[in-house]
Amino acid sequence: MKMTTVFLLITAVLTALIAGLFYAYSCSVVLGLGKLSDTEYLKSMQNINREILNPVFFMSFMGTAVLLPVTTFLFRGESSVFIFLLLASAAYLIGVFGVTIVGNVPLNDMLDKFDISSSTVEAIKQMRESFENRWNLLNTVRTIFSVISIVLVICACIWRKELP
Repeated sequence: MKMTTVFLLITAVLTALIAGLFYAYSCSVVLGLGKLSDTEYLKSMQNINREILNPVFFMSFMGTAVLLPVTTFLFRGESSVFIFLLLASAAYLIGVFGVTIVGNVPLNDMLDKFDISSSTVEAIKQMRESFENRWNLLNTVRTIFSVISIVLVICACIWRKELP
């Protein structure tokens, strides 16, 4: 197996893992959290946002951000594969990585600094209102773009032809 094929395979797996994470979160976790009281919701999101900062998540999230462009570069001589990977890279770097860094992370940081135990019921309600819908919208954007990325990587795999 060629090195480029190994890179493509690893890139596909990491991209699929991230797409699966955001998809599963969108169609299960968000729905369950939405049924919690304001205090329970905020505490749960604080805990989730803290716990996701772990090596396994970083390996797939950052690994995809690095490997998609690297793999794209490796396939620069194969036009259709290169185009699919270039589009996948753009979708991921802008719609997933960029949205996370510019949108979700600042919201997570804002929520992390919020002291639930010393806040009034009204302040807790306002924090949830300013956080939940914006965060969920951004997560939906990440989900859509991560699915687009994996579809494009799969297309690159399908069109990939081993050169002699």
